[in-house]
Amino acid sequence: MKRLSKKKNLGIIAFYCFLALSWGSIDADTPKAWAQKTGAIDLTTAIADVAQKAMPAVVHIEVTQRVEVPSPVFPFESDPFFRYFFGGPTGPRSYKKELRGIGTGMIIDSEGHIATNHHVVGGATKITVKMASGEEFEGRIVGADPKTDLAVIKIRPAKNIPFLSFGNSDKLRVGEWVVAIGNPRGLEQTVTAGIISAKHRTGILDPSSYQDYIQTDAAINPGNSGGPLLNLAGEVIGVNAAIVSESGGFEGIGFAIPSNMAMAIANDLIKTGKVVRGWIGVSVQDLTHPLAKSLNLKALKGALVADVIKGGPAEKAGILRGDVIVSLNGTILESANDFRNRVAASRVGKTVEIGLWRKGEMVTVQAVISTYKPPPRMATADFKNKLGVEVKEISGLEARRRRLDSREGVILLKIDPNGPAGRAGLEPGDIIYQINNQGVRGIHDFNRILEQVQRNEEILLLVRDARTGEVGYLAVVAQ
Repeated sequence: MKRLSKKKNLGIIAFYCFLALSWGSIDADTPKAWAQKTGAIDLTTAIADVAQKAMPAVVHIEVTQRVEVPSPVFPFESDPFFRYFFGGPTGPRSYKKELRGIGTGMIIDSEGHIATNHHVVGGATKITVKMASGEEFEGRIVGADPKTDLAVIKIRPAKNIPFLSFGNSDKLRVGEWVVAIGNPRGLEQTVTAGIISAKHRTGILDPSSYQDYIQTDAAINPGNSGGPLLNLAGEVIGVNAAIVSESGGFEGIGFAIPSNMAMAIANDLIKTGKVVRGWIGVSVQDLTHPLAKSLNLKALKGALVADVIKGGPAEKAGILRGDVIVSLNGTILESANDFRNRVAASRVGKTVEIGLWRKGEMVTVQAVISTYKPPPRMATADFKNKLGVEVKEISGLEARRRRLDSREGVILLKIDPNGPAGRAGLEPGDIIYQINNQGVRGIHDFNRILEQVQRNEEILLLVRDARTGEVGYLAVVAQ
């Protein structure tokens, strides 16, 4: 075996000294120091840092609501023998009762404006806001928007107060870490963490509302409503609003209203007390695989134009039935719901650039946003004649009373006994879920689908029987 020279020995010693110093410097770098050097987020302290920064601006909301409830029925009130000798009850038939509820809110400016959910403060006769410091203030409603389940209340602080800033929810990625802060079950200033599970969730609550939920597995429970969902930069990227649960508690599926939507709604409510939504006068629907194939589209993204309102901004811009709206001001659209939400959030009078897929080619048009015009609430006479029915949308109370899984569909209100539906045996109270295999979410869908039906055309209906609760298909012929 060869002996190494003195010079080579010194070189080897120097190399190992270099390695030792290098490993020593790596060991000396804590994760936080390494994060500071590289600009990365240190996950060992990130959640604690976000919580420490945000908690002073997260408030506990207690609401009181006075409601009128019927008086308890006297045990023998309906007994004719008792009424003959003692007469009927002489007390009031109803009385006022106080209901109390809790929720969460977040301070969004130095003036004391607080964003929360509409379902937290809607109908409240008294609102008490409790700060993280323990101070309490009386809150008043500035404005509320049931369609997005958002509201703004205001307090009058005696001094400067901490507030949170909104981030850009459009830049969120599935898998990002998020932090939720709220008051679940009345446990104030509770911090939970998770990730973004999905984006652009719809159909969670009222099908006629403006929905574009962020889904998260951060623990959210009753009392968290109205609290912030934050990214690791400490920015609000969502307002916690709902959960899906069989037990009524946390099961890993929570939903938050995106910050971009919440910020726009909050600004409108603060400025005017109401929300003015944009509109261009089109009826749109989601693409299906067969539709995409027939239109030579490779992806199920965008909104298919089913109808164009006469005289509306879309007609003036040259948008046609059968066009697929694929982008708005350069932003690629995920779905019909995404398109509706973005148009609704656009400023009235603003000119927007709309990208269309028309007969295999891309077309760009410009339309001027107009004030939103709601669709008709009842079917028109023309539609009544095609099925011989008059319909209404399903209310939340109706859905709960019938124990329905959702509010999709329309309820038959009136039926012509000599019309197609009447001859087929349908009755008031029955629910139509589909027409020709197309889902009916409400009056708008019902009108849109029937408009395409021709006289003497056979129509396939998916119907729920009001008497038995059974769901089945039924064929009728349009008149």
